[in-house]
Amino acid sequence: MYDVVIVGGGAVGCAAAAELAKYQLKVCLVEKESDVCEGTSKANSAIIHAGFDAEPGTLKAKLNVRGSSMMAELSKKLDFSYRNNGAMVLCFDEAQLGELEKLADRGRQNGVPVEILTGAQAREKEPRLSDEVVYALYAPTSGIVCPFEMTLAFAENAYENGVEFRLSTEVTGIEKTAEGFTVQTDRGSLETKAVFNCAGVYADKLNDMAGGRHFNIIPRKGEYLLMDKDAGTVVSHTIFQLPTKMGKGILVTPTVHGNLLVGPTAQDIDDKENTSTTRDGLAEVRAKGSLSVKDLPFGKVITSFTGLRAVGDTHDFIIEESTEGFFNAAGIESPGLSSAPAIAEMLRELLEKRMVLTPKPDHKDTRKGVTHFAALDRDAQNALIKEIPEYGNIVCRCETVTEGEILDAIQRPLGATTLDGVKRRTRAGMGRCQAGFCSPKTILLLAEKLGVGIGDIRKNGRGEVHEDA
Repeated sequence: MYDVVIVGGGAVGCAAAAELAKYQLKVCLVEKESDVCEGTSKANSAIIHAGFDAEPGTLKAKLNVRGSSMMAELSKKLDFSYRNNGAMVLCFDEAQLGELEKLADRGRQNGVPVEILTGAQAREKEPRLSDEVVYALYAPTSGIVCPFEMTLAFAENAYENGVEFRLSTEVTGIEKTAEGFTVQTDRGSLETKAVFNCAGVYADKLNDMAGGRHFNIIPRKGEYLLMDKDAGTVVSHTIFQLPTKMGKGILVTPTVHGNLLVGPTAQDIDDKENTSTTRDGLAEVRAKGSLSVKDLPFGKVITSFTGLRAVGDTHDFIIEESTEGFFNAAGIESPGLSSAPAIAEMLRELLEKRMVLTPKPDHKDTRKGVTHFAALDRDAQNALIKEIPEYGNIVCRCETVTEGEILDAIQRPLGATTLDGVKRRTRAGMGRCQAGFCSPKTILLLAEKLGVGIGDIRKNGRGEVHEDA
């Protein structure tokens, strides 16, 4: 009998697991893929929004501002990449100034510092901005993050504090019992007193299984272009355009690892698994991104990708106890990544109304991620190679990722079992050749350490459960 079963291993589910791990609870996280961070949390804009866009009084507004304020300290304690780089929202027409001022007023109501700049003032901060920019909203508290590192940090911290993870395990049904729920999966059933529904685009289906108040989740498809590190200094701030009912529009932003990201589009679709890119979608990214920033170097694009945002029909986050002991964290579209730790706190507060939570005296509130060899100075690199010789073998040339890092990624808590799992933990395969050089060696290391044949190693997706998973 578990106290809580969390369904979904994205940023919100893993943040909730880390939050509950602070207490004397028996917690299990169930994820249908072979790793955490396989859905929306791996394919988004990687922005920690300041909180000026959400309607005052909504959960989005409250939890965005709270989550954003937590990020700097969390990134230090849990060792993931975060940078406070600030953001601008661009206005291209004098007639739009009223809309920009409304956005600024909304930000002030939410407690977010904002300032309206003239086009000239904006270009002083960002010289590559379009000459057509007449005004810009400046939000200094906006930031950028590595969403893979953040989600993995929450997951590993939860795991090290006693949370059980059942990967490659899909929930097929939920039945109410006298004690709570039976969560049926394709790998057996789990008994639990409470359920946290953090299932992303499938949160409506899971809610229906439990008999909660019905809502719909619509997948909103967003396509992106990612450019090489040669393009990473084109802008230093995150550059938005005035938002519409479909979202915050096409943005241009640096990443915490030095690349340049442009996107996303916004298209509501029916297929919850459709992450294909399209000629028209990527053409839209190019055209609209070029409205904001002059001479974007699209010749330096190294990959394109698509993410699906889970858009609820309430136009706000759905965080509630929908039926006794069943808690939804649904409709977590933007600013969901920014809000994840605050959503976790809110879920815990709701749970406290159902059961007594006793703090765990030996809880560990820090975590050390993979040591990135390329980020060390020469003396530290030499010392590490002397201690662990595998750090002297470069596997991924583009990102300077070593064999030592890949072995750490495989052998650490909730270690990688796929090529994408290694990539998200180490960046091996994220460079300009997009894994063309390093994949064979990475496959060999995975097969050796997992004790399987090289034909059993997958790029991503479901697989056999390994004993340490």
